[in-house]
Amino acid sequence: MSHKAGFVSIIGKPNAGKSTLMNALVGEKMSIITPKAQTTRHRILGMVNTDDYQVVFSDTPGIIKPHYALHESMMHQVQGSIVDADLILLVTDINEKHDETDVMKRLEGVQSPVIVLINKADLSDADTINQKVAYWEETLQPLAVFAISALKAPNTQELLKFIVSYLPEHAPYYEKDALTDRNDRFFASEMIREQIFKQYKKEIPYSTEVIITAFKEEEKLYRISAEIIVERDSQKNIIIGQGGSMLKIVGTYARRSMEDFYQKKIFLEMFVKVISDWRSKKNYLKKFGYDD
Repeated sequence: MSHKAGFVSIIGKPNAGKSTLMNALVGEKMSIITPKAQTTRHRILGMVNTDDYQVVFSDTPGIIKPHYALHESMMHQVQGSIVDADLILLVTDINEKHDETDVMKRLEGVQSPVIVLINKADLSDADTINQKVAYWEETLQPLAVFAISALKAPNTQELLKFIVSYLPEHAPYYEKDALTDRNDRFFASEMIREQIFKQYKKEIPYSTEVIITAFKEEEKLYRISAEIIVERDSQKNIIIGQGGSMLKIVGTYARRSMEDFYQKKIFLEMFVKVISDWRSKKNYLKKFGYDD
């Protein structure tokens, strides 16, 4: 029997529901999710494997106009995923007012077929959905338009079947027991960063990076050390909180997420370090894994 395999890139504006969709399709939490925009900074692969196919989904940062070197790196990752794709899933919010100019520019000249996914359809009505479907069919002439709810995921399996039907015949690109291309250190840093996005307001989450400095695997325990990078001393004080109260909250919730994810007891220690304007310094961005 023939085997299908291909790369499917999930793109769209910040907060459209891309990460929620990939987690639903893969059936595991590959990408962190918060209510804040621009939570995803890296291209993350999540894989669905059966005997007959391998779908390699690519979750990408939300498409924005870059203001920092960090943003430029994030948009390079988006463009790379578009170029590599056998199929592109464009996720758009049902409440979006057709302001998708930046997204449309990214798709100019793209040869790969595009499927438009109108997300959060469960929060809307039939007339609005039909209007959005008609808009996208006229604007993009995509392969298909689906109205979905990535959060409630009632029709993600039908979507998966449709995706597989358009993938090329190919041998698997990765081992069949692989779920992602990322290692345990990456997910540890993301789980800490997820709590920073959830626990702090305004600019703090966007000014922060998390680096895992030690990851020691013991039989019943993982010992993890992390540095939380901020840009100013005032941000360091906010991250730590009075008497270390805020850092303790972040650590508690991050440790719980890690114990659930790794199915191990976690010993987590965190330190806060200031690197002035790290988001604009390409040497630090490269060191932190944001390669162009």
